[in-house]
Amino acid sequence: MTYQDFLQSKIKRAEYFGFEIATEDIHTSLFPHQRDIVKWAVKGGRRAIFASFGLGKTRMQCEALSQINAREGGKHLIIAPLGVKQEFQLVDGPALGMKIEYVRTYAEVEACQSPFMITNYERVRNRNLSLNQFTSISLDEANVLCDFGSDTFQTFIEIFQTVNVKYRFVATAVAMRNRFKELIHYAGFLGIMDTGQALTEFFMRNSEKAGDLKLNPHQEQRFWAWLASWAVFIEKPSDLGYSDESYVLPTIEIIYHTVNVDHQNAGADSWGQTRLFRDAALSLKDAAREKRDTIEVRLQKALDIMQQEPPETHWILWHKLEDERHAIQKAIPEAKSVYGTQEIEEREELIMGFANGQYRIFSSKPQIAGSGCNFQRHCNNMLFIGVDYSFNYLIQAIHRIYRFQQQHPVKIHIIFAESEQEIIKVVDRKWKQHNDLLANMRAIIQKYGLSHQAISGEIMRTIGIERQEVRGKNFIAVNNDCVIETQSMPTNSIDMIITSIPFSDHYEYTAKYEDMGHNDGNDGFFGQMDFLTPELLRVLKPGRVAAIHVKDRILYGNVTGLGMPSVDPFSDLTVAHFRKHGFIFIGRITIVTDVVRENNQTYRLGWTENSKDSTKMGCGMSEYVMLFRKLPSDLSNSYADEPVKKDKEKYRRGRWQLDAHGYWRSSGNRLMQADEISVWSVKSIMNWWRKYNASHIYDYAAHTQLSQELEAKGKLPAVFMLFAPVSHDPNVWHDVTRMRTLNGNQSRKNLANHVCPMQFDIVDRLIEEKTNPGETVYDPFGGIMTVPYRAIKLGRKAYACELSETYFKDGIAYCRAVEESLNAPSLFDDLELEEGQYLEPDYVAGELIKTIPSLPSEKEVQFDRLFVDASNGKNGGLQTETVSL
Repeated sequence: MTYQDFLQSKIKRAEYFGFEIATEDIHTSLFPHQRDIVKWAVKGGRRAIFASFGLGKTRMQCEALSQINAREGGKHLIIAPLGVKQEFQLVDGPALGMKIEYVRTYAEVEACQSPFMITNYERVRNRNLSLNQFTSISLDEANVLCDFGSDTFQTFIEIFQTVNVKYRFVATAVAMRNRFKELIHYAGFLGIMDTGQALTEFFMRNSEKAGDLKLNPHQEQRFWAWLASWAVFIEKPSDLGYSDESYVLPTIEIIYHTVNVDHQNAGADSWGQTRLFRDAALSLKDAAREKRDTIEVRLQKALDIMQQEPPETHWILWHKLEDERHAIQKAIPEAKSVYGTQEIEEREELIMGFANGQYRIFSSKPQIAGSGCNFQRHCNNMLFIGVDYSFNYLIQAIHRIYRFQQQHPVKIHIIFAESEQEIIKVVDRKWKQHNDLLANMRAIIQKYGLSHQAISGEIMRTIGIERQEVRGKNFIAVNNDCVIETQSMPTNSIDMIITSIPFSDHYEYTAKYEDMGHNDGNDGFFGQMDFLTPELLRVLKPGRVAAIHVKDRILYGNVTGLGMPSVDPFSDLTVAHFRKHGFIFIGRITIVTDVVRENNQTYRLGWTENSKDSTKMGCGMSEYVMLFRKLPSDLSNSYADEPVKKDKEKYRRGRWQLDAHGYWRSSGNRLMQADEISVWSVKSIMNWWRKYNASHIYDYAAHTQLSQELEAKGKLPAVFMLFAPVSHDPNVWHDVTRMRTLNGNQSRKNLANHVCPMQFDIVDRLIEEKTNPGETVYDPFGGIMTVPYRAIKLGRKAYACELSETYFKDGIAYCRAVEESLNAPSLFDDLELEEGQYLEPDYVAGELIKTIPSLPSEKEVQFDRLFVDASNGKNGGLQTETVSL
């Protein structure tokens, strides 16, 4: 396979798993929009039907399974929420000539005479039956899968990793729960794209907070088009060009009711400071407290509202807490309540009874009866006695009565406490996101219809890039695919390679197929690296070093199906890969990271979770620099063809012995006591700790005791590690300053941050250790040009390649700036400047910057020294000086 063949193989679309059916073969009771969607779904074989409430999702699912049965036979299963089976069994199934049997166990599946069956999500989650015997499966009200990490989703991920079900469908009216990323869970279930790969391809990760993903702006249009290739969004028949007659909804009135709370009981925060107002948005604990403390006033408000309507009015009362349910039953004995500890059959009987008009007042939680049920025949009034952040449950519950075939205006009353204002704002924001999603998807459907080929044209990425090159006195920077660029470089032309390779498919940096982050897991990533690594070996001079920055990856249990985080040993795979291509592995440098900050990003090392079961806890993940060497020409002494020599007068034996020793520590002197240092600031404690560790023998027991005592005194932060272990081993770097990257400059300039920039400390040490002044350092994954930036600064030459044009342009500015700062003359050089000549200021963090406004004819000149704080890049202040010329 050539490199171009490999890139072509990365192009993925939603595959066809089904077959063509003719329009005349579809049941005549289906409306035109329903017929079109059934044809599309059966041809795709694995598709999502996101049709608005009342557009006939039930009938479309039934007909799709009927068509598959007519062609392939077998058994076919519909999985639905509680209280929905009657719609399939009593209404839509018989209308299509289908007998749909309810099954609960494996034995009932085996004994069933009909090929069509229905069961509840709970039966599958509890593994009461096996899915191995089914040819097709359809998930009705599939939004249950949006609960990423829930028992239901986890079970289905495990099932479909091992069960080969050819035909899979999902159907729901609410495709999005909290954010657009929830939609990719459907893709994972259907087998369209691995969930982790889709997260990487379309979303940006927040490195400061676990699970916080945003749709990548440069991927947004591709995301919508990709989504439309396997999911149909339809709100009205007119979206597919048909008449909306009989699909006009009645009016709906959503009325918010606020009840007052007593702010005198606002309580105190975790620091003991008294709060001025009660606020449910502060924490889950606060939200639960507000719910409990306001039950009576909210219920009384509900009773007042109900009394304003005629006594024969039917009502649905939604609540969130069991205490609310008990209060409702006590205040309204007539209400029929459905709750979780009831037997499934009893719950279904009550739900069906209310749907058929047997009862006047119905009470339940939205997560129990808020999906799939049709209550519009006898009810048009609804009360939310309690609300939370779940927009999904809210919108689903509303559409139990606000749907096609509703004959009366609908009233929705939402009651909330004054202290829950922020929760309502969040729900309103999610509602807007939901409407935006529908607008985007409907626009695509209205433009392309259900034409898979037309939509696929929107998905295509470009292959190929127009090469750009910028040269300075000390650097060459190229915007290109690093594989193609490295192939064009001369053999044995590079003195050292320093790079941070993409961590498999963990991030994508561009929308191009050449992006190595755009691959199917480790196999795909190293498959593309197979074209680059031999070229890196070729261009590196004999005996010289390639330093590869890597980090092992965390695999989350809700993606792998293991239910717990696990570690992908990416660093070990990197060693195997480079050795396969001829590099000699000569060492591993460990870069210590902050375990507290890591937990804030991943939530996998929580103190509370450890208290429940420490066996599931791993440890903090260090970063590594893997050192590889190209064999020298002369193996008799193994010196590099162009060695990096050290002056023994400057690099003494004592230093070398310390640099070369192993990492051994033992217990000894005591630490200062907590009482002695608790009066210091956190910053002072941290500085003392680093200095103390570097000069004293380590005592683990004392270290632990000190941490615990300072925690009790409120001096142990929860957002970073105060007492990090300090290393004496030259191969374990504990003192890398994490914030010293070019991203600081990017932020100050309001430019896009690099998703994982290298720290200056790492690059500087490698360059100084393994190269001579004036030699060339190459980075095939240049990013915003950290490696060339530091190489130039340290008196080396640099060569870098970067695929992203945005990163490339930003990086060029840094390379030019540092080059100019090194070449710019100072007042103390032998200057030959004409009067009035102006030198532009150079804004390089940590450097003294001199600005000469002009050269007067006098013998003296005033100039300003501008100091920039290297820790944060902020202006350190001006100092005016007068100098004699």
